[in-house]
Amino acid sequence: MYTFFRELPLLLVAAVLVAFLLKTFVVQPFWVPTGSMIPTIMPNDRVLALKFIYRFTEPKPGDIVVFLPPNGENKDYIKRVVAVSGQRIKIIDGIVYINGKPLKEDYLHPEYFDSGSMPEIVVPKDHVFVMGDNRPNSLDSRVFGPIPEKSIIGKAIMIYWPLYRIRFF
Repeated sequence: MYTFFRELPLLLVAAVLVAFLLKTFVVQPFWVPTGSMIPTIMPNDRVLALKFIYRFTEPKPGDIVVFLPPNGENKDYIKRVVAVSGQRIKIIDGIVYINGKPLKEDYLHPEYFDSGSMPEIVVPKDHVFVMGDNRPNSLDSRVFGPIPEKSIIGKAIMIYWPLYRIRFF
């Protein structure tokens, strides 16, 4: 019994250290307060994001990423990458065109479709163009432009709460 109490502080410190290292470098939970990603992610869903993935690979279209927005807001945003460095993107009557071809977006629901337009731009080097799945209610790259890859915190990999919505992306 004496050994247990003598080792308990060491075990607690080790557990806190491991949790800190995991959250800092590996995986981090995020709470989604808005409906900008409906129907993929609902308000109040909790998601897990891999923080180290983009040290070994580049973001690609379709990835759902957590990032710090360039508008100076000190809160995390979550959106879908639709275009990457060097790609040309334009929007005509709600249809997204990448390099002149319409983007297939099976994840969009007709109710959350936006009929807006945007002139063609080229995504700068080391940047990505992100958009919410709920286009009419999403503050995204259509407003603040492409985001630097260095502002990406991680790639969302799953919804873990509420339990009935658990799923991987």
